[in-house]
Amino acid sequence: MSKLIKTDAEYSRWIQELKERYRRSQIKAAAQVNCEMLRFYWSLGRDIVARDAENVYGSSFYRNLSQDLKEAIPESEGFSRQNLQYMKKMYLLYSEPATNCPQLVGNSETEICPQLVGDFIFSVPWGHHRTLIDKYFEKGERETALFYAHKVVEEGWSRNVLKSFIDTNLHLRQGKALTSFSRLLPAPDSDLAQELTKDPYIFDFTEMTEPYKERELKKALMSNISRFLLELGSGFAYVGEEYRLKVGHTEQFIDLLFYNIKLHAYCVIEVKTGTFGAGDIGQLGTYMTAVNHILKTEQDNPTIGLLICKDKDNVLAQYALESSSQPIGVAEFQLTKFIPDEFKSSLPSIEDIELELK
Repeated sequence: MSKLIKTDAEYSRWIQELKERYRRSQIKAAAQVNCEMLRFYWSLGRDIVARDAENVYGSSFYRNLSQDLKEAIPESEGFSRQNLQYMKKMYLLYSEPATNCPQLVGNSETEICPQLVGDFIFSVPWGHHRTLIDKYFEKGERETALFYAHKVVEEGWSRNVLKSFIDTNLHLRQGKALTSFSRLLPAPDSDLAQELTKDPYIFDFTEMTEPYKERELKKALMSNISRFLLELGSGFAYVGEEYRLKVGHTEQFIDLLFYNIKLHAYCVIEVKTGTFGAGDIGQLGTYMTAVNHILKTEQDNPTIGLLICKDKDNVLAQYALESSSQPIGVAEFQLTKFIPDEFKSSLPSIEDIELELK
């Protein structure tokens, strides 16, 4: 460490700024390198398909291609036989179908189709792509894979977070809550607010089982606030639990208060361990009105509410929402991982398992 850093505060701050700028440039460079590498992977997968290489060069094609590329480009570590197969699947999974597709000619990339669905694909890490390919390629579920790829880019999910949301079928839950947002919020805020909802919410991270009390569930949610925020979705910031508001001559305590930075609005959340009741909407609406009067500023949008209950009658919930002047969503929660109805029938019964064991 030089004498200048020790004695000159301005010089020391400048060195620190240079170090931070350099690290930011390193991160950007690494991201750019990753993006360009994924473009190459996609184009290599395209070449394999366009040349019909597996049929033309025989059953040893991937082994030979892997060996030849490793010899031709020894500094690269991405040309294993398995990786090359993933590249082909990547191209097929993320390409729009097309007809009258011309064959590969020379090195022209413009003559090859189908076309890529979007450049955002190249911002998704390769390990995440492999996870999505393993899950959705054989099923031909391009749209589902794209849903999760978008989420990875938007939310910055790690691979473990991605796998967790795949396990709970986020694509079937996203934006599914019953709400009055379209009626009471202006566009595009209403669409954004709706997309932020889920039904059901999965609280399996609490590791709770029946029976349990409402206070115990809320305590478990707060003990796992990072996981709870992750399940709530993008942009939610925790403000407080049992948040105190002085309303007239009384004190009111809001279950859970959040702020959503995308909506620029407070979000009041009530968690009920019982069945939805019409009166729950009135209670939540009162809290939201209080927040609008006491906490909301001119820079904030109107407060939204979310009632998360154990179960609900959708017709009753819809009627209750129509009777309210506040933008509210109603959804259920589950303590175990979500299993869609269409898959439940395929699961073995207790009798089937016992018979198999015998």
